[in-house]
Amino acid sequence: MHAMVLDRPGEPIQPKEVPDPIGQAPGSVIDVVACGICHSDLHAAAGDYPTNLPIILGHEVVGNHPELGPVLVYACWGCRQPDCWACSSGQEMICPNATEAGLFRDGGYAEKMAIPDDAYLVPIGDLDPSRTAPLACGGLTAYRAVWHTQGKLNVAVKPRALVLGAGGLGQFGIQFLKILTDATVTVVDSSPAKRQVAVDLGADAVCDPGELEGTFDAVIDFVGAAATLESAAQHVARQGIAVVVGLYGGTIPFGFGVVPHEAQFMTSVWGTRDQLGELVNLAHKHPLASPVEVLPLDSAQQALDRLALGDVAGRIVLDPRRTS
Repeated sequence: MHAMVLDRPGEPIQPKEVPDPIGQAPGSVIDVVACGICHSDLHAAAGDYPTNLPIILGHEVVGNHPELGPVLVYACWGCRQPDCWACSSGQEMICPNATEAGLFRDGGYAEKMAIPDDAYLVPIGDLDPSRTAPLACGGLTAYRAVWHTQGKLNVAVKPRALVLGAGGLGQFGIQFLKILTDATVTVVDSSPAKRQVAVDLGADAVCDPGELEGTFDAVIDFVGAAATLESAAQHVARQGIAVVVGLYGGTIPFGFGVVPHEAQFMTSVWGTRDQLGELVNLAHKHPLASPVEVLPLDSAQQALDRLALGDVAGRIVLDPRRTS
């Protein structure tokens, strides 16, 4: 089969012909029809995650299953050992011995992909594969982040939510906040174009980082840089919640009197298998709008380069069936 392969960290991924994967029960092999390009792929390509090489990247995957039809892949493959508290509680995304698809096991930058257990497949029915693929990580990560805030937003009087960063994940976050809560949503981004996308997606207010004022019951930081974390700490209300999912590696001081009293600060990672099923059901009821650009499989390195430069309006999705 044709695939895009990472041989060494920091080097471009290369098109190659590799053997077809072999499925083993209780899993199977799917024909990949769409694979999203995620910011985590940049970290994997740079060698920030220890993994066995060579590897096929890609963890936002829609494929065709011989019996289930079109399916979305849950990529958080835990160890699934009986004594693993994370896996036994359905939270494989925080399993300390997980081997996620596209990061530690071959993923979807290919024509076919092996799935270790068909329980990791969520049928998508008539949803558009290219628009659905990003739900596997970008959508699921934003969905869980919003889920963490609902306990605060659903009890607050005139709840206010703040979204830091209107990139691919932030665009999902805006929509989930508007669908799942009654919060007024303010979005901060330095890009005028992304601020306009935020308005188009339902944001109640948008501003440049230097213009932000007030406090918010919930803050979701989809960037994770030092500046955005500082903004979260400055603008989260007392007894509010600040959730960070961005991977820019920023840090802030923490201690009594340094942050607002009784505010909660937490990270949020990916989401559960059940939450991915919930998200697919939500997508059937509420069509999710976000710019999606579809490219052929051989354009994977070009897509990664553009993502690194910030030259992506929403999400890029690879289609192995396309040649141009």
